[in-house]
Amino acid sequence: MSRPCVLVTRRIPGSAQAILSSACEVDLYTGDGSIPREELKRRLANKDALVCLLTERIDADVLDAAPALRVVANVAVGFDNIDRAAARARGVIVTNTPDVLTDATADLTWGLLLAAMRRIAEGDRLIRSGQWKGWALDFHLGSDLRSKQLGVVGFGRIGRAVAARADVFGMAVVYSTLDADAPGAGAEAAGRRRVALDHLLSTSDVVTLHVPLTPQTRHLINRQSLASMKRGAYLINTSRGPVVDEEALAWALREGVIGGAALDVYEREPVVHPDLLSLENVVLAPHIGSATVETRSAMADLAARNVLAVLGGHPPLTPVPFD
Repeated sequence: MSRPCVLVTRRIPGSAQAILSSACEVDLYTGDGSIPREELKRRLANKDALVCLLTERIDADVLDAAPALRVVANVAVGFDNIDRAAARARGVIVTNTPDVLTDATADLTWGLLLAAMRRIAEGDRLIRSGQWKGWALDFHLGSDLRSKQLGVVGFGRIGRAVAARADVFGMAVVYSTLDADAPGAGAEAAGRRRVALDHLLSTSDVVTLHVPLTPQTRHLINRQSLASMKRGAYLINTSRGPVVDEEALAWALREGVIGGAALDVYEREPVVHPDLLSLENVVLAPHIGSATVETRSAMADLAARNVLAVLGGHPPLTPVPFD
């Protein structure tokens, strides 16, 4: 009996490759960057499984090229790159990699927050350019974190992990969510107060975004919502780029509507809005929220185990809901 075949669209850690190879024939794309779309369709034609990343768009056209496909394992917690309705219509299971990247992304969120409020990246550029002339009492002043309010938009795994770290910095936490079934009593008992989004924006010193990309959240942060934020506040985004209207954000930063921002994700990755590139009061990171050796290995391993579970006739470990 022949072994099932799986296409892997990027190089993945050796541990994940070993998991897949233990039960499958593995077709690994080794080119630089994303696999070209036509090559993706061609190589999927006889595959039982696909391990992909958020850089690959898996839509009806791609799925139609793979009549034997049984599972798409996305090496990411988000899944906006996959047409779930098209997968469901074709009986294809979709999985993601939640939990294993929660702490890494929460830590990076705080790193960006600190970099923005204490102007760390800006100071680094100053020194490298030779412009630093020495210590002065009123030089390069940032903002304290203690006694400030952190507004967490989206209170899933990562949002809650970010909030849990706020106590260390002496910050109060409020949160807002678009999900009516979001954490309630438990969060309240932990001192996390749920408020309406407009209240969160107008009262928080820092607003950090942790929502999935959906039609409802696309450009959730726009010119109107930025104008409603507290003057001098900071915006942090480690969720998905299109949640923020980058043109509106550049306007708000340039005009002093808000104090600063830090982004790890962008509307049209890897392209960044040129107006943001010219501003000093925004920290720009290259989508590294989960980029630790341990986390990326755990993500790939989980994707591989999802593939083996489905191909072995078992329920997936971390299925993505179709609704």
